[in-house]
Amino acid sequence: MPLLIIIAGILLLFVLIIVAKLDTFISFIIVCITVGIFQGMPLDSVVLSIQKGIGNTLGFLVMIIGLGAMLGKLVADSGAAQRITSKLVNAFGLKYIQWAVVIAGFIVGIPMFYSVGFVILIPLVFTVAASTGLPLIYVGLPMLTSLSVTHGFLPPHPAPTAIVGMFGADTGKTLLYGILIAIPAIILAGPLFARTIKNIEATPLKEFYNPVILKDNEMPSMAVSTFTSLLPVILIMVSTVLINFIPEKGTLYLIVGFIGNPVIAMLISVLVAIYTLGLYQGKKMGELMQSISNSVSSITMVLLIIAGAGALKQILVDSGVSDYIGELLKGTDVSPLFLGWMIAAIIRVCVGSATVAGLTAAGIALPLVSGTSVNPELMVLAVGSGSLMLSHVNDGGFWMFKEYFNLSIKETLSTWTVMETLVGVIGIGGVLLLDTILT
Repeated sequence: MPLLIIIAGILLLFVLIIVAKLDTFISFIIVCITVGIFQGMPLDSVVLSIQKGIGNTLGFLVMIIGLGAMLGKLVADSGAAQRITSKLVNAFGLKYIQWAVVIAGFIVGIPMFYSVGFVILIPLVFTVAASTGLPLIYVGLPMLTSLSVTHGFLPPHPAPTAIVGMFGADTGKTLLYGILIAIPAIILAGPLFARTIKNIEATPLKEFYNPVILKDNEMPSMAVSTFTSLLPVILIMVSTVLINFIPEKGTLYLIVGFIGNPVIAMLISVLVAIYTLGLYQGKKMGELMQSISNSVSSITMVLLIIAGAGALKQILVDSGVSDYIGELLKGTDVSPLFLGWMIAAIIRVCVGSATVAGLTAAGIALPLVSGTSVNPELMVLAVGSGSLMLSHVNDGGFWMFKEYFNLSIKETLSTWTVMETLVGVIGIGGVLLLDTILT
């Protein structure tokens, strides 16, 4: 019975979001109440469980996502993203143009939300394609592959960071393993795949083709742009490595661990960015704070969606559904990592949003981590890979790509959808391979 209730709850979520076009956060709360009542929870316990789920989820995430939005806004507004892209394109030359945009997409994609990175970098891709005479898909798809992989796999992006918290995983290890898996996924689904579809004619709409490009003296240097964009990753990964060589409980151990905490790493990065990408470039503090305020207001709905998913996770735990699923799956021979990936992939196909798919799947798959010896960091990446699978007409990213590149639905399916699916398949392949190596 609990399994039927959760299936019905997920189907209800699909109907409310896709058919009724109801707000995703409201849909999550309705499903939480429905699942809780049908599982026999007292009404007051249902409300308390929802409150606990939202509080536990946002208590950790709101700082990271908020600071991440601030850093991304500073990187975009200062011209750092443009500097990184243009410098790499010039350095790699025409022959290796794909690798230049891949690296640019990866560097810029780490601190920046996918949709923001898309809007910032696509005009630059149009400019590169026009100046080199290369097919637009050939140049643009590799960059979007990088953006998509960082969005689905790597903290401090919202879904991976939230799933890290749900599974009790280590952020540094998740980031390290995620980069190892991301590299082959980006290469195969990006530059190599793009070479097979060069015959597809993409003609960007005129309104997307004339971006405002900053002049050279208006942008920070390449060194400053790259260092500031990657600083959160640098701090977290250096801390993760150093902590293994420092005696525990010592002062240095505590300091290194403190600096490597995702919240502290993001805070330091934002403070550094305010100076390197703002004050040092001649901008006024008031202008920078206004920009930061605008960045935070733009993530409200993202936070609510994550909060709703956290509430559903708590309902599944408190009502006993998670324990039931855990017992049900104990006897199966299928890898928990593959099961987590498959659950996320199914939800992604039905709902469209990678964030919703990842967070909902994490709530369902929670007992696969708590009840087994599965590596929690790899479970984060397995769910993240599944959440990118088979993007189609119910995904906002699908339509952004279609409209900006001015493609037909058939052409978008054969390019964007295939790329996202390759990323998801290669991702789970990398997770399973890494699992065999680590165990």
